[in-house]
Amino acid sequence: MRTPSIGIRPAALPGLVLVLVLLLPAGAATQADPFNFRFTSGQSVAPFFDGWSRNPDGTFEMHFGYINRNHVEEVHVPIGADNLLESGPEDQGQPTFFYPRVHRQVFSVTVPADFGDRELIWSLTVRGQRQQAIAWLDAVWEIDPILRGREPTDAQRANQAPSLSISAAASTVALPDTLAVTATMRDDELPGPRTPRVRARGQETPPALQPPPDEPRAPVNVPVLRRGTRPSEVTIDDQLRITWTVLRGPASVTVEADRPEPGADEPATMTVTFSKPGQYLLRARLSDGHLFDDQELAVTVG
Repeated sequence: MRTPSIGIRPAALPGLVLVLVLLLPAGAATQADPFNFRFTSGQSVAPFFDGWSRNPDGTFEMHFGYINRNHVEEVHVPIGADNLLESGPEDQGQPTFFYPRVHRQVFSVTVPADFGDRELIWSLTVRGQRQQAIAWLDAVWEIDPILRGREPTDAQRANQAPSLSISAAASTVALPDTLAVTATMRDDELPGPRTPRVRARGQETPPALQPPPDEPRAPVNVPVLRRGTRPSEVTIDDQLRITWTVLRGPASVTVEADRPEPGADEPATMTVTFSKPGQYLLRARLSDGHLFDDQELAVTVG
């Protein structure tokens, strides 16, 4: 019998912290506590069910995300036995490329109005570890994919989603060449400029935490953890931004505007740089800070 408060396999819950227990040699009391270790590579990737929402025509959207437990390593899992939807066609738009760490609402699957108590299961196997995200229409998992429970402002109520169209100079690229992409945008200038994030009072200067004298210390030869890759973001103005994400492909890409803040009143030209050959599916998301428009671009890199 299913428990309403659990929508996925326990290992795939988005809020869980990965607990690692390592066997320490005798006399290891002077070493750092491995509970807080972070790994650059070698860890698994877990999909998770990110809630469901209603469509005007009576159908439903099942939203999925993932957590790549590596802090640096990018993971590529092609569609097939190791990356499939187990209810219906195995390919229903899920990603094959996984950035480090947590990524919410990466893709959605539309299910019919009579879906009832059926389940939609996304299975992902990385390094022999099979993880599953199980989606169903339980009331506790219903979400507003935009507001996520927040009350909209007057400007947000009046806001219309921006519009994005993209065109590429070519559909194929031969390394080390780059790809020129032009983006044309329309927006109603609502809900207004983004409000800069302000640190909570007392957080202007992070505290300098020191462990107690008898607390284990990290060895001096522990390497510094490098920051992992993230989707590329291009700032258009103080409100609009385009985020480029690799949905499918062997590696991340870098997207840069040909000039800083290209402006929303004219097409923006950007340069996409690839590091590995392969078949890529890129998603460009134009956001006004509230609503967004997505466009996809398929590119073959040789």
